[in-house]
Amino acid sequence: MAYDEELAERIRTLLGNRAGLTERKMFGGLGFIVGGNMAIAASGQGGILVRVDPEESGELVATTAAEPMEMRGRQMAGWLRVDTEHVTDDGVLREWVERGAAYAGSLPPK
Repeated sequence: MAYDEELAERIRTLLGNRAGLTERKMFGGLGFIVGGNMAIAASGQGGILVRVDPEESGELVATTAAEPMEMRGRQMAGWLRVDTEHVTDDGVLREWVERGAAYAGSLPPK
């Protein structure tokens, strides 16, 4: 499954003209990178992948529609997956975009 181009465009619009913003196709999706660090992606499996502070992952999983991201059967700390049905609302998507961009922007540039 290819990533949802409409969702990618919504993310692109919400990110605007941030300094250090780039895009890269990866893992069948489209990643949005801030300062060389992945912030959020339109996933090739549908929905979004969001990079967050690993310390906040558990609370976000408990209080939102996010699930831990798994790669090769292993949960990735600081990476969350949110299904498409949970980001149809622009306000909800904006919160995830801002959370991912803020965390990526807080990391040392690559």
